[in-house]
Amino acid sequence: MTLDHTHDPDRRSWIQSANDSTTDFPIQNLPFGVFKRRGANEPSRVGVAIGDQILDVAACLSEGLFGPDATSVAESCCEASLNPLLELGREAARTLRRDLSEILRIGSPVFERDHAIASRILVPTSGAELMLPVRVGDYTDFYASIDHATNVGSMFRPDNPLLPNYKWIPIGYHGRSSSGVVSGTSVRRPVGQTRDGAEGPPTFGATRRLDYELEVGAIVTTGNPLGSPISLDDAERHILGLCLVNDWSARDIQAWEYQPLGPFLAKSFSTSISPWVVTLDALEPFRARAYPRPADDPAPLPYLFSQQNTNAGGVDITLEVFLSSARMRDERMEPYRVSVGSFVDMYWTIAQLVAHHTSNGCNLRAGDLLASGTVSGALKESRGCLLERTWRGTEPLVLPTGETRKFLDDGDEVILRGFCERSGWPRVGFGECRGVVLPARTA
Repeated sequence: MTLDHTHDPDRRSWIQSANDSTTDFPIQNLPFGVFKRRGANEPSRVGVAIGDQILDVAACLSEGLFGPDATSVAESCCEASLNPLLELGREAARTLRRDLSEILRIGSPVFERDHAIASRILVPTSGAELMLPVRVGDYTDFYASIDHATNVGSMFRPDNPLLPNYKWIPIGYHGRSSSGVVSGTSVRRPVGQTRDGAEGPPTFGATRRLDYELEVGAIVTTGNPLGSPISLDDAERHILGLCLVNDWSARDIQAWEYQPLGPFLAKSFSTSISPWVVTLDALEPFRARAYPRPADDPAPLPYLFSQQNTNAGGVDITLEVFLSSARMRDERMEPYRVSVGSFVDMYWTIAQLVAHHTSNGCNLRAGDLLASGTVSGALKESRGCLLERTWRGTEPLVLPTGETRKFLDDGDEVILRGFCERSGWPRVGFGECRGVVLPARTA
C-alpha cells in the first residue's frame, strides 16, 4: 500500500498518552485486540490500543461515530474475537482503521463537540483484561531464521549444520492450536519421555530443559479456496498483521521424539501470543529489503521470487527477550535483557511463507496463525532462545542476582517485546508477551 494520512508522523491524538515518544501505541499504530473491563460481568469485544487506553469499537458504533463504510465493518467487532473482522478482509480492516484515526486525532469533530465522549468510548488499559485476540483455527510454525537453523544444526551436525533443502524451501511444521494462550497466562512445566545418553531406555518425568522461542506471528485474514495457491505478490493481502509469539519448547523431550517426524509433545503444551495485532498497514513505514542472500546461495524458485518481495518483503522490527527470576522479583530487580535481535535477519519473508504454505493448494482460513520460528541474528546477543544463547547449556547465563541459567527454572518469567523505530517516524510497538513457568504437576 502507499502511505496515507494515518501514517502522517505529525498527526497527534487528543489522548495525551498516545503522544508520548516512548509509547508503543501512538495514533499511527492502532492495533486490534480483544478485551473486557476487569471484574465486570460483560462480554469480551474488540478494542484498539491508543496510548494507555483502549478504544472500545462497539461503544464507538453505539455512538454513531463511523462513516457508512466503516460502520458495516465495525459491526463485526462486537464479538469476543477478531475472527469476524478477519473474515471481511484486509481492505475492510483498513477502512475501519482510517475512521478510527479520524476519531482519535486532535481536531476531530467527534471530540471537539463533546469532550465527555472520552469516558464513554475509552477504557484504561490498567483496568482491562486482555484476551486471546483470535480463535486460532490452524497454527503453522516455520524455521525462517538462517542463523537459528545454522546454530542449532551446528550443535548436532558440526560438519553440515544446514540441511540441503534449507536455502530452497521454507521449512515448517503444523503445531497445536488448542494450546495457544494469551500473554500473561502461566505455563506449566511439561512432562514427557527423555533419554540422557545414546544407550538405555528413556525415562518419564518433568523436562529439565525448558526453553522459550522468540517469534513473530502473522494473523491470516481472508483465506484461499482449497486447491488454489496464493501468489507471492498477493500473499500479504491475506495477512492482517503481526504479533509476538513465544513457542515454549522442552528441548530434552524434543531431542528424543523429533525423529523421524518432527516436533510433537515438546511443543504442543503451550504457545503464548501477545494480545495486540499490529496491522501491516501500520508497519508500512518500516518496510525493508528481504534478507540479502550471498551470491553463492541459490535463487528462490519462481513461485518464491518477485522483485516486489525482494525490495520490500522485510519488516524492520527490533525484538527483545527479558528474563525475571522469582528471586529477582522478590528483590524488586528489573528484568534482565537476555537478547536483542531484528526481524530483518529472517531468511524467508512473510509473503514467502504464505506463498509456500499454499503452493500445494492448502487452504488458509481467517484466524490462522503462521509463526516465523525463532528469530536469531549472527551475534551471540541476538540469539532468540536459551538453546542458542547458552549454547546447549555449556555457556550459562549469569543473572544480576548471581543465579545461573542453562534453561528455565520454575518461577522464571519470560518477557518478549517488539517495536519499530526509524528516524522521522513515531515508534510503533507490539506491547509484551509474558509467561511465568509453574512447576510440573506430579502424578
